[in-house]
Amino acid sequence: MNENSQPGFGKISVHGDGMGAPTPELIEKRAREIALIAERNPDEFTDGDWEQAKRELMGNADPRPPEEIEHSEAMRDDWEVTPNTTGERAPRAGVDDDETLGAHLVEGGLEEAAHDQMLEARREDLSQEG
Repeated sequence: MNENSQPGFGKISVHGDGMGAPTPELIEKRAREIALIAERNPDEFTDGDWEQAKRELMGNADPRPPEEIEHSEAMRDDWEVTPNTTGERAPRAGVDDDETLGAHLVEGGLEEAAHDQMLEARREDLSQEG
C-alpha cells in the first residue's frame, strides 16, 4: 500500500443486517456464496474465494497493486535517508467530506445488492435443475 492510498472502511451491512468486524465464520459463509455464484460446490470453496470474501467484507473489494518502475531499485539508493523535515499528518480522505462518505456508502450498498441478486439467481437455477 503506498502512502497516498487509504485502507477500506469495511462493510457496514451484509444481506441487510448490520455488521461489525467480520468473523472467520462470516468470511467462510461469504466464500461459500462466492463459490455458489461461480457455479461450484459451496462446500469446496477455494483460497481465492476466501480471499475475495475477506476483501469484500473488509471493504477492499478492488485491491490495486503498487506501481513498480523498472529502475525503482536504483532510485531508492539515490534518496537521502534522513529527511529535512518531520512533515505533518494529512487528513484522512472521506471522513470530513459528506459527499464522499455518501458515495462510499451508496457504492457499498450497490455491491452488496449485486452480490445478493447473483446469489439468489444461482439458488433459483439450482432449484429448477433439481
